[in-house]
Amino acid sequence: MDTDQKIISAEKTVSDHILVGLSSSPSNARIVRTAAKMADAFGADFTALYVQTPGSEKMSDENKKRLHKNTRLAERLGADIATVYGEDVSRQIAEYARISGVTKIVVGRSSARRRHFWSKPALTEKLTEVAPNLDIYIIPDSYVETGYKMKERVLVKNFIPYPRDLLITALILAAATLIGILFFKIGFTELNTITVYIFGVLLTSLFTRGYACSFIASLLSVSLFYFFLTEPRMTFRAYDSGYPVTFAIMLAASILTGTLASKLKDQAKLSAQSAFQTKVLFDTNQLLQKAGDDDEIVHITARQLMKLLNRDIIAYPEVNGTIEKGYTATVVPDGDTSVFFSEQERAAAEWVLTHKNPAGASTDILKDARCLYIGIRLNSKVYGVVGILIDGNPLDVFENSVLMSVLWGCALAIENCRNAKEKEMAAVQAKNEQLRANLLRAISHDLRTPLTSISGNAANLLSNDDKLDDKTRRQMFADIFDDSQWLISLVENLLSVTRIEEGRMNFNMSYQLMDEVIEEAMRHIDPKSREHSIIVEQKDEVLLVRMDAKLIVQVVINIVNNAIKYTPAGSEIRITVTHDEDHVAVRIADNGAGIPDSYKSRVFDMFFTGENRVADSRRSLGMGLALCKSIINAHGGEISLTDNAPHGAVFTFTLPLDEVNFNE
Repeated sequence: MDTDQKIISAEKTVSDHILVGLSSSPSNARIVRTAAKMADAFGADFTALYVQTPGSEKMSDENKKRLHKNTRLAERLGADIATVYGEDVSRQIAEYARISGVTKIVVGRSSARRRHFWSKPALTEKLTEVAPNLDIYIIPDSYVETGYKMKERVLVKNFIPYPRDLLITALILAAATLIGILFFKIGFTELNTITVYIFGVLLTSLFTRGYACSFIASLLSVSLFYFFLTEPRMTFRAYDSGYPVTFAIMLAASILTGTLASKLKDQAKLSAQSAFQTKVLFDTNQLLQKAGDDDEIVHITARQLMKLLNRDIIAYPEVNGTIEKGYTATVVPDGDTSVFFSEQERAAAEWVLTHKNPAGASTDILKDARCLYIGIRLNSKVYGVVGILIDGNPLDVFENSVLMSVLWGCALAIENCRNAKEKEMAAVQAKNEQLRANLLRAISHDLRTPLTSISGNAANLLSNDDKLDDKTRRQMFADIFDDSQWLISLVENLLSVTRIEEGRMNFNMSYQLMDEVIEEAMRHIDPKSREHSIIVEQKDEVLLVRMDAKLIVQVVINIVNNAIKYTPAGSEIRITVTHDEDHVAVRIADNGAGIPDSYKSRVFDMFFTGENRVADSRRSLGMGLALCKSIINAHGGEISLTDNAPHGAVFTFTLPLDEVNFNE
């Protein structure tokens, strides 16, 4: 079979993902409910995000309780709860939305307005600015949100400055120079001017991308200060011999300030990434625990790795020492997976399965492959192989650690799944062995008496036939016949139970009168019934029940004979037939010693006889009630055991009442 035909593509990623912000606002509950309704309408993933800021620790007890309440509400509505850390709420929301595939954001609109041009913009204004590519749904909110610092969005580090960033840098340094000249004319010291330039470098770090502009601003700030604000001015010469030291300290302080500011931005980005990755890892663990077989576990692993690494993935489960079919997960839904199916890629995957070491791209083994192949391995056992599309972009240290963590969890899940199946099979085998042992024990003990009786009576008849009177001879013939009939009944019961349990019994179903079935059973009960009082109670009404009459008669006989065997002579056995709209119930009660509670859950098990012993021990094999349960269950009914008041046992079985079809 062609390899392409064995590939099972991973499920499509969810097209929509709705994110709602969590806060301590009294109206946040309404915003969360609105977002939940939207997620339900769009059939989308639903995430509730809380941005923890430095001011969160100073939150009042009332606000903390309200925040906790809003969080619990989001959980009840089906949201996944995520937390990120940072000072800029809008920036953290936008960054989390970007890396987690959010398509729609739901936030509340505060009634607060900017009073001055230098006032902080509202959350909704800033979020609209930093996340222009996302659908943002703003829900009216009459409460003013407080406690958040608003800054520009986090952008990726880039050492090549953008024209816009260079313009911002030039404007900031120009402003710092003008302020420095003003300070010079006013008579401020050079220390004040230096702090202005350092502040300018800090602003440049905040409002530009990467380290490039921060470094340029550090160098230019020293040069501008040196050129415009030192004597002689408009030159790069200095009269004061201490200026070089001042310039060096100023340059170091500027570079350090800019670097720290850039690192803070990177830290905010990493915090958002960490929140998303932690959530995916947690989801992966839960999904692997719920998986039912090796294929499902490997399929889940492929999908989750695709989310974590943002790369195309293929995963092969190991089947009898080889890999047959692969599960793919692509970043773009229904993306091109042909890259995985070349002979070179297949060879790399098979090499990993055989040698248990990585191969393919970024390794020294079959390095011309486009994917990196790593074994799903636990100790020395390889349970499968995972391929990650590299295409010249090797995994970094963090991605590799995440990958190994997921693969270890996958291998552990497969091993646990296989161990569970082995335990289940061992339990079934042990149960079968126990049944065999019980059967052999029952045959060796309980069948010895009737077989000995038959053999002894036959031997006496053969050797002493002329010495026996007619009465003794007839009694021996009767004993041989009774014992042989019991053995035949035992074999028939055993065969019937086996056929019913295996679904091979052919039922002769027809509508029968329930009272006639009871009467027929009474004709075949144990002859010892003359020592008991058997009462049949049935209302004067016609009850037609669809059944195999022969088998139901056998059920009644078995239960009544069981009551006769285990109750003393003179006991009462009462048979009552009742019905409701759906079922007819046959209740067989005795007033004997009853059945201990410890035995009630096992009386319908094959070969179970408890500790009861009767004089006719050959009739205690424990097949009757097991057969009764199999017959009643096959008819769609139920059989149960309860206590009789004040003492005794009650066996009740039900049969479904169907509408009679006379054309049958």
